[in-house]
Amino acid sequence: MRPETFHAIVRGERRGPLAAAARAGLWAASWPYRAGVWWRNRSYDRGRRPVHRAGVPVVSVGNLTLGGTGKTPCVEYVAGFYRDRGLRAAIVSRGYGAGAGPNDEALVLEENVPDVPHLQDADRVAAARRAVEELESEVLVLDDGFQHRRLHRDLDVVLIDATLPPWCDQMFPRGSLREPEGSLRRAGAVLLTRCDQAAPADVTAARDRIRARFPGLPVATSEHRPLELLGGDEPEPVEHLRGRRVAGFAGIGNPPAFQQTLRGLGGTVVGFRSYPDHHNYTRADVDDLRDWARGMHDDVLMVTTQKDWVKLRLPDLAGRPLRAVRVGIAFRDGQDAFDAELARVAPEPTDD
Repeated sequence: MRPETFHAIVRGERRGPLAAAARAGLWAASWPYRAGVWWRNRSYDRGRRPVHRAGVPVVSVGNLTLGGTGKTPCVEYVAGFYRDRGLRAAIVSRGYGAGAGPNDEALVLEENVPDVPHLQDADRVAAARRAVEELESEVLVLDDGFQHRRLHRDLDVVLIDATLPPWCDQMFPRGSLREPEGSLRRAGAVLLTRCDQAAPADVTAARDRIRARFPGLPVATSEHRPLELLGGDEPEPVEHLRGRRVAGFAGIGNPPAFQQTLRGLGGTVVGFRSYPDHHNYTRADVDDLRDWARGMHDDVLMVTTQKDWVKLRLPDLAGRPLRAVRVGIAFRDGQDAFDAELARVAPEPTDD
C-alpha cells in the first residue's frame, strides 16, 4: 500500500465500502500491536529487560508516531546546543534505510552540523559505547530514541505535530501512533512542532491538555522555519519562491506538510509527488521525475526537501532548476525552559 493511500484511508479521506472495510481491518490489527507495546514497556518499567548506561549524559529526541514530526531539525538544534557550550557531542541513530552508507538524515546532519560526529548502527548501545570510548564524547544525542529503551537516557524530548496530536490519532496500523498518549509520562520535555500550520486555538488546547495531564512537564511550541534554498551555486533566500510556479516532491514522514510549506512561502504549487519516508531514489525514479518535469512549463521551479536533495544532488530536472528547502527549528515560546532541561542533564564544562 502506498503511503498516500494508507494515510488517506486511516484519516478517513477515502470513502466507500472498501475504505471502510480496510479501516475495520486495520483497527482490529491495532489491538495486538497495542498489547505488544504495553507488554514491552511494562517489561522495561519493571526491570525485566536490561537497560545499558553510556557513562555520559544521553538526550533522546523522539516521538509517539511513525515519523512526520520533524525530528532532524530538533536533533540538529540539540547537538548544536551542546557543541556551542563546549561539550564534545555525538549523534547516535539506528540509521533506518542506510544500507551500506549513511541515510538521508545522516547526510543532512553532516551538512548542517559537520563538526558533530554521527554514528549509525542498528545496535545503538554499541554505537553509544564507541562514541564514548573512541570519540571521547561527553554527551550523546539519540535520534528517534523514545522507543529505544535499551539505552538509558537522562532526558527524553518528545516531539508532537500540532496538526495531528496523538489524541486525534490512533494506534498503528489503524493510525500512525507507535505508543499511546499516556507514554508521555516518560518524557522530560515536549516540543510541539508545525504550530504555524495549526489553528492558534488548537495549539493552545494541545499545550493546555499536555500540561493538565502531565503536570510539571515542560512544553515548548515551535515551527519549522525555512532558512534557505540549496542546489544552486550558492544558497538562495527562500523569498525566491514567492510568486513562482513550483512543482514539489518529498519522501518524508509528512509530505503534505512540505506542500503546505511551499504554499506558505508564496509559491503556486502546480504539481506534487509523495514518496515513502527515507525513500532511496533509483535511476528509474530519477527518469520518472525528469519525465514529470518535462511536462511542466519552462518557468516552473522544481523543489524538494533537503532530506531528498542530499540523495539526488541534481542541479535540475529536464532543464527545470531543482532547489531544496533547508529548514530549522524556530521556537515560539518555551525555549528558555526547554534549554534549561538540556543544560540540566549536561552542564557547561568549567575550567579547573
